[in-house]
Amino acid sequence: MKYSEEEYNCRLDELFARSPSVQNAGFTPGSYKPGLDGMMKFDSAMGHPWKKFKCIHVAGTNGKGSVSSMIAASLSALGFRVGLYTSPHLLDFRERIKIVGEGMISREEVWEFLETFNCDGLSFFEITTGMAFWWFADKKVDYAVIEVGLGGRLDSTNIITPALSVVTSIGLDHCALLGSTRSMIASEKAGIFKKDIPALVWGHDTETDIVFENKASESDCPLFYADIDTADGIESDLTGEYQQGNIATAIKALGLLGFPLSDTVLDALKHTAERTGLRGRWEKLCRNPLTICDIGHNPAALRINFSSLEKIGRPLVIVYGVMADKDIDSIIPLMPADAHYILVAPATPRAMKADELFSRIRSARPELDAEPADSVREGIEQARSYASPDSVIYIGGSTFVVCEALPLYDLDV
Repeated sequence: MKYSEEEYNCRLDELFARSPSVQNAGFTPGSYKPGLDGMMKFDSAMGHPWKKFKCIHVAGTNGKGSVSSMIAASLSALGFRVGLYTSPHLLDFRERIKIVGEGMISREEVWEFLETFNCDGLSFFEITTGMAFWWFADKKVDYAVIEVGLGGRLDSTNIITPALSVVTSIGLDHCALLGSTRSMIASEKAGIFKKDIPALVWGHDTETDIVFENKASESDCPLFYADIDTADGIESDLTGEYQQGNIATAIKALGLLGFPLSDTVLDALKHTAERTGLRGRWEKLCRNPLTICDIGHNPAALRINFSSLEKIGRPLVIVYGVMADKDIDSIIPLMPADAHYILVAPATPRAMKADELFSRIRSARPELDAEPADSVREGIEQARSYASPDSVIYIGGSTFVVCEALPLYDLDV
């Protein structure tokens, strides 16, 4: 069969219908398949493509997309051809699979993959992981930075033996699947540690250090920690206070790979978003009024984001939506008191309805100034009409809220 846009769209529709993504369907039996058996068989059928390039494997609760992108941007700037596999996507699922400086996998290559390999019975993430490995091998990349989808130990990406394993910051998220404490979650993330392969953790933490040290001992691998101070004074177009730890982790990772900090690396870190196309991380969407979006959605991420907003010291308008399975009871106490909230539900069955979110917030913190909106679009329109020229509009709480916001803005920043 010959490629055409019609055939591509048909195969893509079949893929999403047969193998729904966790991003859209949640952690249902059809979308989430923990364990490596299916992925290992699929990998074998493809001829183990990941063995044709060096991998850097990145897990963590928050920051793993940023750290992956920083490492990939730096390796590319150093002259290597670098694949980058991240999730979730915001506008097009092909964002997950790209070569730094060259762009995403093409529609025709997606179609070719789906025509070539039998993907029956596989989850969406298993299919896209296999697609990334196959494409990176076909394009003869030198390195591929591979971001874990969920957890680490049972994640589809964990079939690889990397050159370096990295774990970014640990927070409470996906607790029903990964554990109810940060120590339990850290243990799942450390499941990517491999014998004799250096393992790097983003920084010291009294609750999780012992977990990583025990896992490193069990795995017989050397363990390293990033030094947050090494990021002092280093700029990145991935902005936000939380990026300091991510920058330090990327610098340490590059050092362990044999590439110490240099002017080339500094420039790559400064232009990471520009080089990799990573979006939705404290991204400025508009100058007047200043409008920022961020995909941070769990308490650990939102604590930093809300604190950063308060430090700006300007009137706040927050367009906020959340998935129904998130720990909203732990998020509500973090919400800045001096802000006007417009509560939205993005167009996915996973979203908490705006009226329910309004009711939960009103019950827990009746002093907050909040109102529901009928959609993300209408919520943003209300925010624009409410905001003064010196206001800051923040759009977030969920990847889905950011997904619906991005097309509404011309990026005049």
